Amino acid sequence: MKKLIVVLCLYTGAIPLLQAQIQDSLQSTKLREVVVSDTKFALNSQKSGKIIEIITAQDLAKKQGQTLANLLSQLAGVEINGNQSFAGKNLGFYIRGGRNRQTAIYIDGIPVTDASGINLEYDLRLLSIDQIEKIEVMKGASSTLYGTGAATGVISITLKKSSLKRLSGNANSSIGTQNTAQNATLAGQEFNQGVSVNGTINKVSYLTALSNSETRGMSEAAGTQTEADVFSRWNIRQKVGFNASERLRFSLFGNYDRIKSSFDNSFDGIIANADDLNNTSFSEQYRISLESMYTNSFGEFALNAGVSSIERTILRTNTMSTTDEEIYLGRSASFDLFAKHKISNQLFVVSGVQYQFLDMGQKDPYTDVQPEDSKFVIVDPYATVVYNADFGLNINAGTRLNTHSAYGNQAVFNVNPSYVFTTFPLKLLASHSTAYITPSLYQLYGPYGNLKLTPERYATTEFGFETRLTEPKITFKSIFFYREENNAIDFYYNPDTFESFYINRQGTYYAQGFEASSRYLISSRWNTSVNYTFTQVPEELNRLIPKHKVNWDVFYEYKKGSIGLTYQFVNQRADAYFDATTFETVQVMLPSYRLLNATTTWEITPKRFYVFGSITNVLNEDFQEVIGYNARGRNFKVGINVLF
Repeated sequence: MKKLIVVLCLYTGAIPLLQAQIQDSLQSTKLREVVVSDTKFALNSQKSGKIIEIITAQDLAKKQGQTLANLLSQLAGVEINGNQSFAGKNLGFYIRGGRNRQTAIYIDGIPVTDASGINLEYDLRLLSIDQIEKIEVMKGASSTLYGTGAATGVISITLKKSSLKRLSGNANSSIGTQNTAQNATLAGQEFNQGVSVNGTINKVSYLTALSNSETRGMSEAAGTQTEADVFSRWNIRQKVGFNASERLRFSLFGNYDRIKSSFDNSFDGIIANADDLNNTSFSEQYRISLESMYTNSFGEFALNAGVSSIERTILRTNTMSTTDEEIYLGRSASFDLFAKHKISNQLFVVSGVQYQFLDMGQKDPYTDVQPEDSKFVIVDPYATVVYNADFGLNINAGTRLNTHSAYGNQAVFNVNPSYVFTTFPLKLLASHSTAYITPSLYQLYGPYGNLKLTPERYATTEFGFETRLTEPKITFKSIFFYREENNAIDFYYNPDTFESFYINRQGTYYAQGFEASSRYLISSRWNTSVNYTFTQVPEELNRLIPKHKVNWDVFYEYKKGSIGLTYQFVNQRADAYFDATTFETVQVMLPSYRLLNATTTWEITPKRFYVFGSITNVLNEDFQEVIGYNARGRNFKVGINVLF
């Protein structure tokens, strides 16, 4: 078996490929030097007091065949649970030991959310990775700039832009297997394809993109009575941009995203009807957004606006072998008007006001929640002062006032100094930030809602350093964080009255951790990176969060392609499930696991035709990310990308 694995790895390496979006090393360096998340405007990373993780277009091209969740989970301090499970498995994203609702997600500068969801979290499965240009992950309390939900971090996603040519485009397609560790086949069970046409004519740019993914052959739930599930996703994106002048530009976006999947009840033998093809989930989302920028001698002015609607329909087979229909509706709107006021070459102010509207509806055999009865409005003015001294001192400090229609006002602030030595390549940084999370519409107005809930409150302190050596070319960064949580919202069940509702937990909860990462450019062809994360959270909040996690990769890049290996170690995690036979919650500890992946890229025709291949979980590790659910074993994927 080991010889077979070696042969397969060598075979994959012989297909090498290079996708068109790989930019040259100079362009990649420039991308890494500029960040947006820290101030909402382009800023040299050396002047930022945050350690911001960046996934560039080059990174996306080198690791083709992986999903958005796979890539995010390889960052220090980030855990995306479900990224190794069946494609239809819902995802849990935990930054620095937080939970889904503590992470704000922005796409092209606009917050995305599911207003009908329990925690307002956006479903990352809706987004196709082949439409993404760049990802920034800013960790730590960030409510000053990004409002409610940014308690442990912000994931900011930038979608691909139009080409400067009059007409260009690309088409891509891939086929892969869908195996568990116990079930192996070389038959194609995962199919991905996409096409994009874009360009610029005079002052007008345009882009139309279509992508589709189909996955089958694997059961989401583990057990003996399970059947293969099916996952399908469609993404359509339309963009029109207009450069009215050198000072004014704006773009209008339209997005349609749809996913459909069959799913299983987990724990075969514990829950009746563990698997049934009538269990399906269907989500349909529409998004329209506007991104605009005006520049003059005094600064920059921007308006980011977006509206979205989502409808989820779940058909679930109950214990009476009949089908229940659950319908969830959510609508949201966001208007963020902000400006960068340049006071001097060293000092500028970012100020703005953000308006958000959300409503939800829910209808099932037991619930009927109407949108007109479950809505709220948030209006937040905010301001941040940024000072970049010539002698290396940088200060970022700001405040935000949250005005909420349901429960009143909340204020947050942040102070973030850093210092860059002029005689030595070292940056020291520290910050103290507060954040908040408003109760969701479901928690306020849903079937278990509680109008007496108050916002969750957070305070985060961090300090660390970053150093960059030019010879040898090594980047090393490390940071320690400490977070306090108050008024945590939890689900409560009273066994005496059989009542269930949401409550605010009493007391303060603490989370702390340490992150370290390094990148080493061994030569013009060889590079490697490694990161380590230590996370310690209270036992009451510790579910599916590994205490130790390591990611490592090494890539060899040559004239026409690249070959790479990635390794991941995930420590044991706490989990629990409800036993329907004893009516008790059973606590379990999931064992640690290790994953080795291989990827390769190859340019067949210069700047025209590319192929890629990957082997994931090369050693066929048998593990579970979540108790009762399957994880992917050794799988293969090959694909092509054609530019025209």
